[in-house]
Amino acid sequence: MSNPPLILGSSSPFRKVLLERLLVSFTTESPEIDESPLAGESPIALVERLAVEKAQKVAENHSHGLIIGSDQVAMHGAEIVGKPHTHERAVEQLRTASGKSIKLYTGLALVNAETGNVQSAVIPFTVHFKPLSDEIIERYLQKERPYNCAGSVKSEGLGVALFERFDGDDPNALIGLPLIRLVSMLETEGFDLYA
Repeated sequence: MSNPPLILGSSSPFRKVLLERLLVSFTTESPEIDESPLAGESPIALVERLAVEKAQKVAENHSHGLIIGSDQVAMHGAEIVGKPHTHERAVEQLRTASGKSIKLYTGLALVNAETGNVQSAVIPFTVHFKPLSDEIIERYLQKERPYNCAGSVKSEGLGVALFERFDGDDPNALIGLPLIRLVSMLETEGFDLYA
């Protein structure tokens, strides 16, 4: 029996590269959903809800298949750290992170389009920053230009040089697709990774 189609509900090139590591055939589709938080919604609830909504939105276009949804938020204390978009904001974000920790929460969902079954989880991951001088921050930003990356850090690139260490069960969660948990979800649905 062959595997159902596997669809990554994301436009992220980084998530696509991560999923390619599993050596499985898949397609990508970009879900168009409102990503605004609900009133009083915690960051953990937000990323889990958005991961599920993304997967369900893509599932609406398919009668069968397994759809992966993912969403991530970075937290510095009680504050959500978003994408900086500007150089000035990136400098501010990195100065704030210097010598401190940022907690990432990655929501992951797998929806079976045929049965409607939904699996979801939130995977935490902590990044500890080195003390960063203004000169290092400036040189890093000029070289990497991570203005579309949460917290101004492109961790799959030079951003890794800003870190002292990580705490977490799956290093892939840092980039936004926790493969260890995803493999478990796929196996629960009977997907054969070795086919």
